[in-house]
Amino acid sequence: MRNKTNVNEFIILGFSSVQEYQNLFLAFFLTIYLITLTVNISLLTIIRLSLELHKPMYFFLGNLSFLELGYISVTVPKIIMDIVRQNKNISFSGCFTQLFFFTFLGATETILLAVMSFDRYLAVCFPLRYSSIMTQKACFVLAAASWVFGFLTTSCPIIKISELHFCNANVINHFFCEAAPLLQLSCSNADFQELFVIVCASTVILSSVILTMTSYGCILRAILKIPSATGKHKAASTCASHLIVVTTFYSTMFAMYIKPTASEGSLNKIMALFYAVFTPLVNPFIYSLRNKEVKEAFSKLVIKKGVL
Repeated sequence: MRNKTNVNEFIILGFSSVQEYQNLFLAFFLTIYLITLTVNISLLTIIRLSLELHKPMYFFLGNLSFLELGYISVTVPKIIMDIVRQNKNISFSGCFTQLFFFTFLGATETILLAVMSFDRYLAVCFPLRYSSIMTQKACFVLAAASWVFGFLTTSCPIIKISELHFCNANVINHFFCEAAPLLQLSCSNADFQELFVIVCASTVILSSVILTMTSYGCILRAILKIPSATGKHKAASTCASHLIVVTTFYSTMFAMYIKPTASEGSLNKIMALFYAVFTPLVNPFIYSLRNKEVKEAFSKLVIKKGVL
């Protein structure tokens, strides 16, 4: 890549246009990062130590929390360091490493959310056969498939972007290295790479959305057939948390990736904040606060074992 570009490093603008608020941004990102780490690690600990949570749903939820930890750790620590050191530089290889892991973890989470919707479909529509279908081996295979497909759908676009020429322009109008602003900086024709990114992102997101919508369509039909109101509420409550997370995550991903790069701007920084920073923070709260089993398991660990 060194032979194809004159750029050895990039400058990430971040939120430097409002210098007077840098201390506020530092406190903001540091607080969110520490809370996200604490909550996700706590949720992973609860799932690991509570035998009553050794179920497929919580196995996937543990994978999701692990993903969230990596997802936010790819971007936020670098943002905090840049604010503290007043240094916005990132090396060429460092930028593409950040781009790869952020895209890889995002794609994996997108697929994993679809797998979780399929799990809810089996639990609601086939309750008597659920435990025999969703075995420990099946859970492992589905989770591993999410990681593998996330890696495969990410690697090719990132390799194509890294093959572009970067001449003199090296200022990224974003707060981390992402595909769209990098495509804009290239001094070579990036139309094919841009189309390739859109196609790969569309394939991952649309296929995940279709599977999720199909699963929830079947779930809704099954719930409507339940005669009692209590039964309907119980069945719906098992899916509510996941549906909220899916709606938030997919909508922001749609807005960011299935569009031309020309629409980049301040609005995209705000949208990126939602799925890169707020999603890892909010998701564990949604799953834990709305989940009776998680709250009971947490109480048992605190009161009886004194683990947390």
